[in-house]
Amino acid sequence: MNLLFSPTPYLLALFSIALFGCSDAPQEKMLRQAVAIESADECHLCGMIISNFPGPKGESYQSTGEHISKFCSTRDLFAFLLQPENVTQAREVFVHDMSQSPWHKPNDEYFIDARTAWYVVGSNQKGAMGMTLASFAKQDDATSFSNKFGGEVYAFDDITIELIMN
Repeated sequence: MNLLFSPTPYLLALFSIALFGCSDAPQEKMLRQAVAIESADECHLCGMIISNFPGPKGESYQSTGEHISKFCSTRDLFAFLLQPENVTQAREVFVHDMSQSPWHKPNDEYFIDARTAWYVVGSNQKGAMGMTLASFAKQDDATSFSNKFGGEVYAFDDITIELIMN
């Protein structure tokens, strides 16, 4: 037997690549990015002009295509995402990080992954059609906002349709 070359480590490496490389596990990296909200863009849910309103906005790509849906508020975003036919369809979802952006005119350079964001529900800050969810990249920023403007802090997975409709 040739001690300089043993096929066992190479076969083990190839087997590992085949086993894990072909996995159906969801990809962690977002495939698509948020896009700028243009002055004529309409809310996917209510049809209002998005840029006419203060507060954080949202965007979502569905698994069925490359079109991005834009929302005039995080409340409309969640109202859409939580509909039974949409719950499993959303792929990439974005919201503004309001610790980096002015409330009255959110900056589209500060879109973040909505699934890792923290939300303040029930603050006295208004968005499109009233109540909205203030969105933040860091829980500490959400807590500071809550202390100043009221409301409770929630993670993405804790937001329910009942919570946003109250």
